[in-house]
Amino acid sequence: MSDCVFCEIVAGEQSAHHLYEDDRTLAFLDTAPATEGHALVVPKTHHETLTDMPGDLASAVFWTAQRVARGVEDAIEPDGVSVVQSNGAAAGQEIAHAHVHVVPRYEDDDVTLAWPDDAEVDAETARRLREHV
Repeated sequence: MSDCVFCEIVAGEQSAHHLYEDDRTLAFLDTAPATEGHALVVPKTHHETLTDMPGDLASAVFWTAQRVARGVEDAIEPDGVSVVQSNGAAAGQEIAHAHVHVVPRYEDDDVTLAWPDDAEVDAETARRLREHV
């Protein structure tokens, strides 16, 4: 896709600090990192969201994300690692090319990803979801 920055990085038309590459995926440092070592993993073919990808490609992307997370743990030794994937603008996806964030985390960092702690489990929602999974 010609107007996709991640496609341009994959094609070598935009520079990026590559961390890992195979025939289906590419991992590189985020240009606006939440913390030092914040990496992105993308499929080399353009898919806007995780749900647009074939299952075997989604598996390849998460295999690479796991490899990058292990590398982050070994090289940077953070207190933890967040692995985050968002679909759609409402979920925080800013670039319409599926990607996974691998974010080194520290006890005192200002990075937030919080869910309300007063949410209730909904049996009706579970039933509807089961019908489609």
